[in-house]
Amino acid sequence: MFQDNPLLAQLKKQIQETLPKKEGTIKATDRGFGFLELDNSKDSIFIPPTYMKNVMHGDRVIAVIRTEKEREVAEPQELVEQSLTRFIGRVKLIRSRLHIMPDHPQLKDAIKARAIKGLNPESLNEGDWVVANLNNHPLDTTNDAKNKAFSCVVSEKITDSNDKIAPWWVTLARHNLPNAEPAPQESWSMLDEGLERQDLTHIPFITIDGESTKDMDDALYTEMKEDGSFDITIAIADPTSYIEVDNKMDKEARERGFTIYLPGRNIPMLPRELSDELCSLMENEKRPAICCRVNVSKEGVISDDITFFAAWIQSHGRLAYDNISDLIENGECEGFTPSDVIRQQIDALHTFANARSDWRANNAVVFPDRPDYRFELSEDNDVIAIHTDPRRTANRMVEEAMITANICAGRILRDKFGLGVFNTHAGFNPEKIDTAMEFLTKAEAPFTKEEIETLPGFSALRRWLNEQDTTYLDNRLRKFQAYSEVGNLPAPHYAMGLDVYATWTSPIRKYGDMINHRLLKAVITGNESSQKPDDTVGDEIAAHRRFHRMAERDVSDWLYVRLLSNAVKKETIFTAEIFDINRAGMRVRLLENGAAAFIPGSLIVDNKERIECSGELGVINIDKVREYQLGDNFEVKLAEVRTATRQLVARPVQQYPAPKTESSVEEKA
Repeated sequence: MFQDNPLLAQLKKQIQETLPKKEGTIKATDRGFGFLELDNSKDSIFIPPTYMKNVMHGDRVIAVIRTEKEREVAEPQELVEQSLTRFIGRVKLIRSRLHIMPDHPQLKDAIKARAIKGLNPESLNEGDWVVANLNNHPLDTTNDAKNKAFSCVVSEKITDSNDKIAPWWVTLARHNLPNAEPAPQESWSMLDEGLERQDLTHIPFITIDGESTKDMDDALYTEMKEDGSFDITIAIADPTSYIEVDNKMDKEARERGFTIYLPGRNIPMLPRELSDELCSLMENEKRPAICCRVNVSKEGVISDDITFFAAWIQSHGRLAYDNISDLIENGECEGFTPSDVIRQQIDALHTFANARSDWRANNAVVFPDRPDYRFELSEDNDVIAIHTDPRRTANRMVEEAMITANICAGRILRDKFGLGVFNTHAGFNPEKIDTAMEFLTKAEAPFTKEEIETLPGFSALRRWLNEQDTTYLDNRLRKFQAYSEVGNLPAPHYAMGLDVYATWTSPIRKYGDMINHRLLKAVITGNESSQKPDDTVGDEIAAHRRFHRMAERDVSDWLYVRLLSNAVKKETIFTAEIFDINRAGMRVRLLENGAAAFIPGSLIVDNKERIECSGELGVINIDKVREYQLGDNFEVKLAEVRTATRQLVARPVQQYPAPKTESSVEEKA
C-alpha cells in the first residue's frame, strides 16, 4: 500500500526516522516469527512473521524498534551483512518454475532461482543437489528497488536427488573442497637437491600400517644397545624430492593443505602415483627418504645426539597393526609368523615404545586411549555397519616413534633456524585462568596459579587429572584452555607437555610437513633452504584443518542418520557420554558407534521449572539436585532421527517422576 502511495510512503519514512534503531543478528524459529539478538547483550526483540519475510536466519541488520499491540517489536530496515551468499540446496519446482530450498536447518522457504548460462534448467529435477548464490536480498539497497524478493542463481549441479554418494559430494561442495585427487603428470623425475643419500637398503626397516594402506610414509629400524638404550632410525617418505617449490604441483598441494579423510574414502593431497607408488615405502622397493637417527635411554629420555640425513631405504617387512598387536598381546597371530630378523625389530620397537610411553606418562602428558570408529560401506555406498577400533599395542608403538621424530625435528629447526612449522599450545587462556583456578581450588587440587602457567606445572596438572575418579573436572577445565595452533616460530606445546614439536612425518598427507622437509634438507646440506614458512602458513593450515574436520563430521552425521534410521522404532538402548552442556540441554556421544546426539531439557524432565542446565558449570540439576555432569555415562534411546537436517535427538532411559507434594503424600496415606 505504501509503495503505491508516495505520500503515505514518505510519511512512513518520516515516522521511522524518529524511532529508535538497534543493530543485531536475526534468529529464525520454526513458527515463522523470529528475534533480533542484540550485540553484547542477552536481550532479544520479537520480529513478527510479516517482517521476517525480508530477512534470513543469521542476517546482521539494523532494525527500527516500535511498540505494536503493547509489545516491543523490531522491523529490519538496513542490511549490514547477509548470512547467506554461496550455499548448497535442493531443487524444488513450484508451478514448474525453478526454486532452491537451502540445505540449512533454520531456512524453511524455497528461493526463486535461475540457472547460469551453460547450465540447462531442464536438466535439474526435483530434489537434485546444487550449488547456488544469493543474488538478491530484499534489504539490499544496491539492488533494483522493484525487486523486493529473495532470488538466487544456480551455478552447479552436484548430484541427483537419489544418489547414494550424495553425503560425500554435497559435503565437499559445501566446504568448497576438491572431490578428486590432483591430476597426474606425464612423468616424474627426481630433483637435483645436492643431497648425498646413504644406501641403507640392507637395513631391515619395517612399516606398520593398516591392512589397506597404500600411502606408507614411515619406516622404522630399532637397535637395542648393551646399556639398555635404543638407537632408532625413523625414515620418512620424500615427496619433496619430486616436487619443486612453487611449481604447479607444489601450489596445488599448498592450496589443499592436507589429504582429506572422510568415512569410507580419502582424497589425496598429492597424485596417487606419487603418494601410493613412487614415494610410498613399499616392501622390497628402493625409495628415497629423509631419516632421523637418535639415541633414547632405557628410561625413555631422548638424547641431544640427533642426526638428520638423506638415504635410500627398502622396507623388509610390510606389517599390519592388528597382526603385530595380536602377536604381542597374545603371543601369536594366526596366519602371521615373522622371520627372526623382523621379530627382532618388532620386539625392539615395542620395548622402545614402552620406555618412551612411561617417560611421557611421568614427565609430559599422555591422553587416555579412545577408540576410532570406522564405517563399513557397501559397493553402492550404503552403510552396513560401524566398527569400533581400539587403540592397540602396535598403534602405540608407531605413535611413540612418530612423536619422538617430531620432537627431534622441533629441536633441530628451533636451534638451527629459529623457525619452521611448529605445533604449539599455550595452556590456559590467560583471560580464563582465574576461573579455572576457582574450579581447581574447589576441587582441592594441589596447584597454584603460578604453577599451572608453566609447562611443567601444566603437565603435572594434566597427569593429576588423569588420576581422578571422574572426568568431570578434566572436561570442565578444557573449556578454559587455549586452542592448539600452528605457527612459524617455536613455542611449547602445553597439551602434550613438550617444549617444542614440529611434524615432518607425513609429507605425503600434510603440506606443512613438506615445508619442514625442505628445512631439514637445508640442515643436512648446510645450504639455504629452498622454502621458509611465512607468517601466514599457520593460518592457512588451521583453516584447512577446520574445513576438513567439519567435512568429516558432516559426512559422519549423514551416515549415522542412515544407519540409525530404525533405532527409534526398535527402542535400541545405547550408552552415552556427555561432552557438552548448554542452557537447552546436553550433547552426548553414543559409545557404541561414535554418533553425536542432542538431548533437550524437555526430554529429561517435562516441567522446565524443575530443570536447570548450566553450561558455565557443566552440570544439569533436577529439583535443585545435580543429576548430570560433563563426562557422565548413562543409557539413552533415540527419540527422533531428523533425516533432513542429519540430527539425532535422544532421551535418557531413566525418567524422573514428578516430585512428591504434601497433597500427594496425604492421598497415598
